[in-house]
Amino acid sequence: MRTHHRHVFMCVGPRCAPVEGRAQAVFERMGEMIDAHPELAVKRTRTHCMVACRYEGPVMVVYPEGVWYQRVNEANAQRIVDEHLVGGREVSDLIFHRLGEGDTCAPDPKDD
Repeated sequence: MRTHHRHVFMCVGPRCAPVEGRAQAVFERMGEMIDAHPELAVKRTRTHCMVACRYEGPVMVVYPEGVWYQRVNEANAQRIVDEHLVGGREVSDLIFHRLGEGDTCAPDPKDD
């Protein structure tokens, strides 16, 4: 395995994509986008349902940041590659969750 500094997980469906195979096509295209930047050390992994498609899938997670993106079509994948992976700036209008934040099952601090 090549050295990598970020790991991208992307759901390829089937429930999150209205057109069968479209999320897989975006995943493959995203690989080309990443490969166009040889300086990037990004590992890419396709997943099946991450149980978050109610947030307008397909969804993608970038680690180690733990940033969850929604609506990952080809144009948004290009933004994520250019702005986040290359530029180091998260694409805030596509984020619906962050690691360690927003857990609806977490106890309310005032209950302690």
